[in-house]
Amino acid sequence: MSALSLPILGVPVRSSLSLSSPTILFPPFSVRAKDLSSRFFICQASSGTNPTSETVFAVPTISVDNSEEDESTSFVIRARNRIGLLQVITRVFKVLGLRIDKATVEFEGDYFTKTFFVSDSHGNKIENLESIDRIKKALMDAIGGDDLTISTGPATRGIVVRKPGLLSSSMDRTAKAERMFELMDGFLKNDPVSLQKDILDHVEYTVARSRFSFDDFEAYQALSHCIRDRLIERWHDTQIHFKRKDPKRVYFLSLEYLMGRSLSNSIINLGIRDQCADALSQLGFEFEVLAEQEGDAALGNGGLARLSACQMDSLATMDFPAWGYGLRYQYGLFRQVILDGFQHEQPDYWLNFGNPWEIERVHVTYPVKFYGTVEEDISNGEKYKVWIPGEMVEAVAYDNPIPGYGTRNTITLRLWAAKPSNQHDMEAYNTGDYIDAVVTRQRAETISSILYPDDRSHQGKELRLKQQYFFVSASLQDIIRRFKDGHKDLNQFPDKVALQLNDTHPALAIPEVMRILVDEERLGWNEAFDITCKIFSFTTHTVLAEALEKIPVDLLESLLPRHLQIIYDINSYFMEELKRRIGLDYNRLSRMSIVEEGAVKSIRMANLSIFCSHTVNGVSRLHSELLQTRVFKDFYEMWPEKFQCKTNGVTQRRWIVVSNPSLCALISKWLGTESWIRDIDLLMGLREYAADISLHQEWQMVRKINKMRLAEYIEATSGLKVSLDAMFDVQIKRIHEYKRQLLNIIGIIHRYDCIKNMAKDDRKKVVPRICIIGGKAAPGYEMAKKIIKLCHAVAEKINNDSDIGDLLKLVFIPDYNVSVAEMIIPGADLSQHISTAGHEASGTGCMKFLMNGCLLLATADGSTVEIIEEIGEDNMFLFGAKVHEVATLREKGSTIIKVPLQFARVVRMVRDGYFGFQDYFQSLCDTVEGSDDYYLLGADFESYLEAQAAADKAFVDQKKWTQMSILSTAGSGRFSSDRTIQDYAEQTWGIEPCRCPL
Repeated sequence: MSALSLPILGVPVRSSLSLSSPTILFPPFSVRAKDLSSRFFICQASSGTNPTSETVFAVPTISVDNSEEDESTSFVIRARNRIGLLQVITRVFKVLGLRIDKATVEFEGDYFTKTFFVSDSHGNKIENLESIDRIKKALMDAIGGDDLTISTGPATRGIVVRKPGLLSSSMDRTAKAERMFELMDGFLKNDPVSLQKDILDHVEYTVARSRFSFDDFEAYQALSHCIRDRLIERWHDTQIHFKRKDPKRVYFLSLEYLMGRSLSNSIINLGIRDQCADALSQLGFEFEVLAEQEGDAALGNGGLARLSACQMDSLATMDFPAWGYGLRYQYGLFRQVILDGFQHEQPDYWLNFGNPWEIERVHVTYPVKFYGTVEEDISNGEKYKVWIPGEMVEAVAYDNPIPGYGTRNTITLRLWAAKPSNQHDMEAYNTGDYIDAVVTRQRAETISSILYPDDRSHQGKELRLKQQYFFVSASLQDIIRRFKDGHKDLNQFPDKVALQLNDTHPALAIPEVMRILVDEERLGWNEAFDITCKIFSFTTHTVLAEALEKIPVDLLESLLPRHLQIIYDINSYFMEELKRRIGLDYNRLSRMSIVEEGAVKSIRMANLSIFCSHTVNGVSRLHSELLQTRVFKDFYEMWPEKFQCKTNGVTQRRWIVVSNPSLCALISKWLGTESWIRDIDLLMGLREYAADISLHQEWQMVRKINKMRLAEYIEATSGLKVSLDAMFDVQIKRIHEYKRQLLNIIGIIHRYDCIKNMAKDDRKKVVPRICIIGGKAAPGYEMAKKIIKLCHAVAEKINNDSDIGDLLKLVFIPDYNVSVAEMIIPGADLSQHISTAGHEASGTGCMKFLMNGCLLLATADGSTVEIIEEIGEDNMFLFGAKVHEVATLREKGSTIIKVPLQFARVVRMVRDGYFGFQDYFQSLCDTVEGSDDYYLLGADFESYLEAQAAADKAFVDQKKWTQMSILSTAGSGRFSSDRTIQDYAEQTWGIEPCRCPL
């Protein structure tokens, strides 16, 4: 035996080495507090082992001995040898406040035994059993409960895998590993000086600008890459940890994600906001200015897309093993431009200047097939189907890291872009058919070009269906490939995989899984269907049965012939089961059938999703009740156990910490902790201080600062100066008749008419208001576009009326998106959520306003019903017909509805051309008069005015208003996406947290 002294953080260590083993020196590098087992392992020459294609792993053991007479406790650790592990272990002891008195290391082939003699901070033995267990757990977490499985077998389809290089000798491999460790022995540092160096390096080497001359946008690009580097470190560690632990994972399938800007969110979740601001300040830049350089990722439209983004943030923060899948739209929705009050749509070229947050995975590609024929073949005496495609494109992965807050966990949002098949490309070029090659490329790339193509034409419908199948095909190939990397038995698939359908857009995943299991994996139909039904859960965001997605059979037969056959088989099985349970009730069988007969034979995607999913989720309690009693009543009566309620939520990290930092700091000050950012139920502690005058003063100051910021934005975008003393009354959401922006505008006209006809002395009693409306109308939705034009026509009249002055202003915010919402929501005093009861599935917008202390004027619709329960009616302004009253009002119409004279007067003003464009607005007026008033604007108008009057009265009493505002924020914890995800994890997906060790 030979002795060797090893320096371990200043502690001399005596190592007993076998002469037959290679001598491995651990240099005194700074410790990288992470498990490096994924990158470095050592094969001992004396062991006679060589790297093979077999799986290699070892299970570490830790034992404790207190029998020695000295004042130390010995921890004996046996594990597979790897570079850097010695430093990791000593780092754990140091972090726990323990002293290493001495240590020995013995090598035994591929393994080592390390004995550490440790004492507490007072130099005594560690005898408390609970303390010993905690130390052992911390060591095991740092070492890794089991070393990473290293597979060097043949590469699987769809992903390129590089085998470890074979070095000439064990010593060469050891030297290479040591060199790699030396070069990557520490995480990137987050102090201002280190950040500055990294930023300047990226200016010069990534952005390719001189570090002595670069502008705000180039500084933003460099800063983004600097932050992305830090995300990638955590991202790699997280994926390695997931692979090692092999937990059940959830795969979130959504065609829409409205992520908003990534820079501020990433920096805050990394916990380096102040360091970045300091670093930039010393370089002559302002963080806020650089953050404004980033555009919004145009990957969605409205609440469903923003909900998906919130849920990804919560999945990362709560340490759940998850992946998100979507499409990388080149143009996204559209950029809204207002010309003379009319909406015009322009392409949103959000990728023109690149996206520093994404990583193109050129080696992760999958073929996606379309069209063609289905043939029958025989193998081993059994018949099976073979799909011969007529067209093929490639799906290329673009990964976006999603960091969690207060954790190292960083998960993946993988987006797919369509590219032409290389084989077809080369064939066309080789034969000189360059035009065909170009056309093929354009046709392929169109699939992922546009969010929501206009589906009023056959070509639009076909493109939409292509998008849906392209998305699910690539995602499922990726998911199954990942599963097969560590498992061989497909019957284990439900134990390791949960697939979440975010509405019916990804529902083609169901027949696609069946196709793969039956046609490619050769499982029996019953076995494949059993697996399929165990992995899918379905969340619907639809309220009206007529709005449910249907796909024409002739289109599906042309584009996806094999999938139509599978859907027919599923429906046949479904109908036979129904007949056994309910008999020959043909009306009910027809309603529940996946195939809808009629003038246009169609596939009901919601019915397919319900039958083939183990869980069906509504997104608010009211929505769930509507699903059970109206929309899916037949299914609920058949399978009540399938139906659950998961009220939507929003992430407080984005909607308070990022968008309202002043309020964030104030909340933390009064609660005495920042823990509420992860545990939002702590916000209820604000109720204790709701009447505190000191908090009122600080709360009002925060609100004033936010209103100043919003006022500056309004002036910059519209040229209109607004008073900070006025009530900022906001309605921002997608323009739609059921959301009733028209009711808001009619109310504004009534208010204007009243002020106009008041005596001057009476006007002094009027509460001044700034009415703010924002949102986009779908390109083909003519009535919504007319509402936007009416808003501008009314604003032109009011804002230029000298009799009105600052008592009333109307502003339309163009091109509303997530970043604009982050500006508006913190500055709003009152927010309107006034949809006709029974038409809003959830409504997450009201939750964002609630978190920011904005008071709500609302109908009892969607999640508002649960908000009422949480904060009480006294802290809101409610109006309008209830859900159970709407049907009666529509049925009896004008016989029981007495439309207020004020309402009729306002409609007449519009119809008579008081605001101009008389002919243009006639059809809009027709929709709210008599029996045509489907959304009950006239019926609800009187109670709407009463709610507005109550808001005016409360606003005058600033003490009362501020207390209501504080109580709104205090009661918002229930509406965090953290709670939503926790419910999904426990009740639907069956997954558990898998926290990456620090």
